[in-house]
Amino acid sequence: MNSYMWLVCIVTVVAGVLLFNGESLADKGANEYEENLENPPTGKLEMIGDIGDYIPGEVDDPVHDPALLRTDDAYYVFSTGILRNVNDPGGIYVRKSEGTLEGPWEAIGEIPAPDWVTGYHSEHLWAPQVIEYDNTYYLYYAVSSFGSNRSAIGVLSSQTPHDLNSWVDHGPIVTSEPGVTDYNAIDPHVFEADGSLWIVYGSHFSGIKLQEMDNPTAVSGEVVTLQNRPSVQHNPVEAPTIIEKEGYYYLFTSWDQCCAGTDSTYKIAVGRSESVTGPYVDQQGQPLTNGGGTVILESEGNQIGPGGQDILQVYGHDYLIHHYYDGDADGVIRMQIRTLNWEDHWPTVDR
Repeated sequence: MNSYMWLVCIVTVVAGVLLFNGESLADKGANEYEENLENPPTGKLEMIGDIGDYIPGEVDDPVHDPALLRTDDAYYVFSTGILRNVNDPGGIYVRKSEGTLEGPWEAIGEIPAPDWVTGYHSEHLWAPQVIEYDNTYYLYYAVSSFGSNRSAIGVLSSQTPHDLNSWVDHGPIVTSEPGVTDYNAIDPHVFEADGSLWIVYGSHFSGIKLQEMDNPTAVSGEVVTLQNRPSVQHNPVEAPTIIEKEGYYYLFTSWDQCCAGTDSTYKIAVGRSESVTGPYVDQQGQPLTNGGGTVILESEGNQIGPGGQDILQVYGHDYLIHHYYDGDADGVIRMQIRTLNWEDHWPTVDR
């Protein structure tokens, strides 16, 4: 074979290898994602990749109050931002998986905080939640400071959630003020029910509130109280999440002390109602407005203070995502996803 033919053979082989490798790398995430559609992971998922870490001066990969989103080609987790300062608050933090819900998760950075939030003296944006509505993604978040109900819930929108600079600010849609409102406008969760959009929110003060929305960026409905813990000091109930399943609406909330590392006593409780506006009761029939609630997850093993939950309903499963403080890593905040099981129309968690 002459030198020209040898050259042609070598070029052909090299090109084939590059093409194969290029396709396999480009398609790897998509193939894993497609496989996940047919055989999704269940149970207490084995989380892989950037699931939360902190090394002073080196790594700050926050995952407090995680919210889970599925798009056509990836999963995203949005969480409370990096703690900085009131003049430069950390924006909502984002990570992505092109594989399964287990990962591998990759931290991709933060969505810039809108200018107006500095008026609330918050050092970072809190407790996001994301929905898709009319081919647009809406991201809801809170700004406040500990112990105050001078708070606001804002909303951003985008059609390309992976582009962190594409999110457009729509300003605050719910606010609260000391001496003006008895509730705290934080921890938003927006969902569809009875042909309308609804927003549920609240923390301590006068508990969990519900309002109907005109559209994804406007709230006008009457404020309805869904849950209180009047017999417990400081009324520690927050982070509401509502889902509908088989004729019931389920209200999940986080109880007790958050944000204290391995001293946290956070836990997740649930109640249900046949109407989105309540009344909600626990498994023993006690009203949630009078302290009721069935605890389904609390500290276990190295996972201390689980809470700040969100729920994704896909593939015929209900996936609960929450943060926890890792007792094996000096209280680093990490995230966990697990499926919910249902027994007699009440949820339990996979352990």
